[in-house]
Formats: sequence, C-alpha cells, structure tokens
Amino acid sequence: MTEALFRIENLRVAYPSHRSGNGAAATDQDSASERTPDYFSTLWAVDDVSLTIQPGERLGLVGESGCGKSTLGRAAMRLLSASTRIEGKVTFEGRSLFNFSPEELRRFRGEAVALIFQDPMTRLDPLMTIGDHCVETLRAHRPQLSQQAAKTEAIATLEAVKIPASRWNQYPHEFSGGMRQRVAIALALLLNPKLIVADEPTTSLDVTVSAQILRELTRLCQERQMGLLLISHDLAMIGEYCDRIAVMYRGKVVETGAARAVLQNPQHEYTQMLLKAALHVQAVPTEGSGGIAELGSEKERSNATKSGEPLLRLQDLKQYYTLEQNFVAKLFFPAEDRTIKAVDGVNLELYPSEILGLVGESGCGKSTLSRTILQLIRPTGGRVEFLGKDLTAFSGASMRHQRRQIQMIFQDPHACLNPSMTVGQSIADPLLIHRLADATAAREKVLQMLERVGLTPATEFYNRYPGDLSGGQQQRVAIARALITQPKLLICDEPVSMLDASVQAQVLELMLELKREFDLTYLFITHDLWVARFLCDRIAVMNAGQIVELGATAKIFSNPQHPYTKTLLAAAPLLSR
Repeated sequence: MTEALFRIENLRVAYPSHRSGNGAAATDQDSASERTPDYFSTLWAVDDVSLTIQPGERLGLVGESGCGKSTLGRAAMRLLSASTRIEGKVTFEGRSLFNFSPEELRRFRGEAVALIFQDPMTRLDPLMTIGDHCVETLRAHRPQLSQQAAKTEAIATLEAVKIPASRWNQYPHEFSGGMRQRVAIALALLLNPKLIVADEPTTSLDVTVSAQILRELTRLCQERQMGLLLISHDLAMIGEYCDRIAVMYRGKVVETGAARAVLQNPQHEYTQMLLKAALHVQAVPTEGSGGIAELGSEKERSNATKSGEPLLRLQDLKQYYTLEQNFVAKLFFPAEDRTIKAVDGVNLELYPSEILGLVGESGCGKSTLSRTILQLIRPTGGRVEFLGKDLTAFSGASMRHQRRQIQMIFQDPHACLNPSMTVGQSIADPLLIHRLADATAAREKVLQMLERVGLTPATEFYNRYPGDLSGGQQQRVAIARALITQPKLLICDEPVSMLDASVQAQVLELMLELKREFDLTYLFITHDLWVARFLCDRIAVMNAGQIVELGATAKIFSNPQHPYTKTLLAAAPLLSR
C-alpha cells in the first residue's frame, strides 16, 4: 500500500487559557473549565481527528466557524505556537512533522506544503510591493535564481490568477480584497508545493475567478499529484471540486466520505442541517419561502420600485486612479495609459424599500462605488443624489450629518469593531457621535437593539468584547451598530461571505425581518449569485467599472442578456439533491 502524502492520526489540540472571568464568553463548558486550575482549557479545539490525503487527492473540510477547521490547517504546517498542547501524530510522506528541525521546517513550508489564508493581509506585508513579495518568496527557497528570472516566473504565476503585470509595483492596500486574495494564491503556487492547505481561499472572490483558480488547482492536483486540503463553509464549491468531504463539528470530524455520497445522503444530523441551510439559500424563491417572494408578488415589487422619487440616484459617476510611475518607467513609457477606471460612468437608481443587488467580479469596482456613495472618497466626476441632495457638493461637516441616514455593513465584522470596546460601547458610539442620546438613553436603545438582532440575553452581550464572539455574532453586532441611528439606506458590502452556511442563512433571514420592521432600503454588494437571488428585488451586474446589465432578479436569472452575466451564472456552483 502506497504511503499517504499527508496523515493526521488521533490529533488533539488545546490552546493555553488564563481564565479570570473578566469579559470572556461564557458557556456551560467554559464555566466548568474555569473551576479547574489547569493552564490549558479542558476544551479541545481539535479533538481526536484522523484524516489522510493521498497524492493528487482533494479533500474538502467543512464546518461552522469555531469548529476547529483553521486550527487543523495550521497544525498541518506546524504553525501553532509552542505553548499549544498537541497530542497525536501528523506525518508528511511518512515523516513526523513534530521531528522536523528548524531548517527542515523552513523548507517544508512553501516547498512541500503551502498555506492560503482566509485573510490575505495576514500574508502580505503592507510595506512591500506585490512584486517584492513574489521575488522574495522565490529567492528565499531558490537563491540560484537571478532577479530577472524570478520576476519572469512570478509574473507568469500572477497572470495565471488574473493579476496583470502592470500591477507589479503596487502595494497591497492598492488592491481590492479579492485581488489581494489572488496574490496570496499566486504566492502559494510559486514554489510548486506537493500539498496546498487552502483555508477559505475563495471567500472574497467572485464566482468566475473562484472557478478559474479552483479549476487550476484541480488541474495541478492531477498533473503533479499534488494534494489539496480545501477548508471552506461553501458546500456547493466543496462538492464540485473535491473528491472527498470531511464534516467537522465542535472539534470532531463527524462524517467523512465521497463528496457525492455525503451531499446526496448525509448521515450525521449536523451535516443534514448544513445542507438544508445551503439549499434554503439556493432554492428558487416562492411564496412563503422566506426570500424575496415574501415581500410581495413580482408585479407589486415592480410597481413599488417605480413609484415615487428614488432614494439614491447615481448620475455618470466616475472614480479614476492613476498608477504612479518611477523615473525609468516615465522615461521609456511616457505615453502609457496608467489610469484605472474603478467606476466608469455608472448610472443607477435605488428606490425606497427596495433591495438592489450589486454583483460582479473582485476588482470590478463594487466596493469603490460604495465608498464613493458615502463620500469616503470624492468622485472624479458625476453626481450622487440622496433624498434629492447632491452629496458631492457637501462639506465634511454636512456629509457627517448625512451619514446618519446612510450606514454600512462590512464584509469582516471583526475588522470594523474596536477590540478594546465592549459590544455595548461599539453600538452606542454612533448615538453619541451624532448626539442622538445621552449615555443612559443610549444604553437602553442598545439593549433593545441587541434583543432585536437576536443577541440575548442583551445584558450579557452588552459587556462582552468582539473577540469573545463568533463570526455570526460579530456580524449581528455590526448590523445593530448600523441600525442604531435609524438610517434610511444600508450599504451592505459582502456581509455574509465570511459566514458558514447555517449562520449565513440566519443572518439573511434577520436582514429580511429588519427590512420589513424598519422600512429599510438595501444596496447589497455580493459575489454570491445565490444570495443575491434569495434576497434582492433587482440586480445590477458590474464589470470593469460599468453596469453592464440591470433588471428584476427573476429575469436576470432566467434570461440574462449580457455575455458577462451569462458567464457569472455558468460559473456559480450549485448544490443539487
């Protein structure tokens, strides 16, 4: 029998825990562990897990946030801190990872196994250009390569993930989140590893780029007999690109098997629940389904959309950037066009009580458009009218007052919540900034809002910190913070893309309920077409800074007109039973 490429046997991982009870998230199990004086928690982040990956095999690892998926991935590369308690065995080509010397471990990371993180900024140095990242990675492991040879090889890899050579000298902050993730994937592929551990690698990528990259990874697995451990909450993607699936729940692998068998006939109740939640979002909305059909018939929604003045109107909106050139580039390429048209002549109307979905590939200008609407960046040209007023003409102080009526929900709730502020303080902050309540009244409003977004008991969550909450709970806090000033418009920038299937469905249902209760209008930015179909009345498809197609959700899905829209729909993975 051939030796497995990668093997995990009876692995258990526990993180050190100094528990003092001051603000830590409390559960029954936590309370029990607080009564023990042990340095390590009695709770195992990974509990008796055994997995194998054969050469050329693609294993998908799915489960809710906090179940131990990422811990398992980091254990595969020995990236856990020395203070972490580890039991069991982890072997690569028959050799124990725990016996590697520091030099062997350095070569192992990158040359043998590469890790793609969910957040690319944990991999990218903000002070280094994208080109420097690539050259440094190559020459650190292959010092015999010349600078020019390393650059040639790196450019070819970047172009394989759709990063043009013209972006070579730019820094990570000059890229969109999705394009940064493409760079991180390119860095993982540079050294041709034997195993790739991909931790939510396509969370921030649109379906077309995601499909291209996963097809490329699939091809490499077949041609080079490279293994792939794909960690994700996207069941449809796992089912389409993986040979086997392992389902993880509370630190344990509760079900494993061939991908098709697990998706068609799940045995464990947790797997069944995950699949049910994912199918609920992907189902075609019908009366009583909980999706957009709950908002009324197609005719009623259409009439509501067309009646009255739009809440938000964008007229020929433009946002251009010019790439800086060094002296040599200016000398030899003086006429080269270095302009990036992030938003290029966008015309759009959003009506009261409407949910308008904005979909498109990463880097197409969706997030830039949202920041321009909020006047966080001033447009190159065009108008942004909100409630009949041109926001581009407002001063900073006047715009600050208008932002009370326009709030934003971001993709990563942890990044937009101050880790040193409690949940109660974070939600109350906008009330105090806009002088809408004093401290006593603000507390009462915050407690009411916590109850409304499902964080109960509210008094307990009020004093917690963001780090004590799960991803879904953090997003509920972000939603509460956005709603506390009673805005008329919510701009939602990928608000559920980082959540697992079950939590994603819960948050989407919550957003629908809050829309009805507070008469909200949503501009919902997403690359997940099934989420857009579930939630939105109309969909605008964006490509290269322009709106290429706009129409009712049902019509966009049943009869797309633009070739790019057809490409998006064809690339979107779909679960089927």
